[in-house]
Amino acid sequence: MPSASTKAAATTASADTRLSPGAPGYRRMSLALFAAGLATFALLYSTQALLPAISAEFGATASAASWTVSAATGALALCVLPLSALSERFGRRAMMTASLSVAVAVALLVPLAPNLESLIALRAVQGAALAGLPASAMAYLAEEVRPRALIAAIGLFVAGNSIGGMSGRLVTGWVAQLWGWRAGLAAVGLTSLACALAFRALLPKARHFTPGTLNPKALARTVRGHLADPLLMRLYVIGALFMTVFGAVYTVIGYRLVEAPFSLPQGVIGSIFLVYLVGTVSSAAAGRLVGRTGRRGALYLAVSTTAVGLLFSLSDSLALVLAGLVLITAGFFAGHAVASSSVSRTAKTGRAQASALYQSAYYLGSSAGGTLGAMAFHAGGWAGTVLIGLVAVLGVVSVTLYGSHSARVEARRLRPAAA
Repeated sequence: MPSASTKAAATTASADTRLSPGAPGYRRMSLALFAAGLATFALLYSTQALLPAISAEFGATASAASWTVSAATGALALCVLPLSALSERFGRRAMMTASLSVAVAVALLVPLAPNLESLIALRAVQGAALAGLPASAMAYLAEEVRPRALIAAIGLFVAGNSIGGMSGRLVTGWVAQLWGWRAGLAAVGLTSLACALAFRALLPKARHFTPGTLNPKALARTVRGHLADPLLMRLYVIGALFMTVFGAVYTVIGYRLVEAPFSLPQGVIGSIFLVYLVGTVSSAAAGRLVGRTGRRGALYLAVSTTAVGLLFSLSDSLALVLAGLVLITAGFFAGHAVASSSVSRTAKTGRAQASALYQSAYYLGSSAGGTLGAMAFHAGGWAGTVLIGLVAVLGVVSVTLYGSHSARVEARRLRPAAA
């Protein structure tokens, strides 16, 4: 016969009204957030595959043109915390809808930018608008999904990010080859409009959200508490370093492939981003990976895969460069899914702020990676960009090793007390 504890656990599970696989609304929620994740990355990185064409039209260097990406990610990083605070008052669903709506509206104006400066300014506004979506989505999932299904649900949202990043670059690449980079950006704007409409129609209303008050002092206390948590701080640094690698590689790769010995056309360069499909698989599988190897084991595997990919990409063989991009993408998305889901599980209070701080670190890493990667490419070619990536990878290893050491020290400290 089942024990009393087993019966109690079953009763608790049946009383839990949060969403889980197979429950009504779970599929709609998953599809809605997948669409939101797709639109977010498609819009945020819409100019990345077009940087050589933008440089050619405006007579700009790679470093200058890279600001069309870095301005968007940097603005997102700066605005994500205040907008997450607004989501505590007005609701996750309302904040995500407003953010996506404004970002799509700006996307329809971006192709009309008359010069590089106005293009960068519009991209900064777009990034600031998108800031309300990632942290609110993580908080929505933490509140509306059962804990055991959380990593898988966040993995699916991140998978939407990867497909959005891929499809946005793929669409802009081929459309730009036929009709120019402005038409490519317009196509991404229209695609994201469709995603925004699907998101609003599909996302279930929040059932477990409790509105809070806009109290700056309480917000500051919550933020200080998260920043004082050693585990959360390590996760923030890991997210930033992973994104530094990713931002550097994918901001510069177009410049490398358009030059000899590859000399690829714009459409083919856009198709290179099909490797994002690998990220879809690796992020969705992150939950199973953590179950088998633990969080630190999954991070070590992700960072090792990324490092090997960086080394492969140094080759002048297109096949090896593509293999390197596959490994970098798989490692990055797996590491990001593990770190971001760990933030949601670690924070017991102020989950929106905890997720917002992660997103701030993550996108600051993207902005820094894009700018540093472009500068390194200008100074030392692709090898310089790879060096930036390897330094960031070493940082992830160092932080993870320090976490393992701290856990062992804490276990030894608690052992006598337990005895």
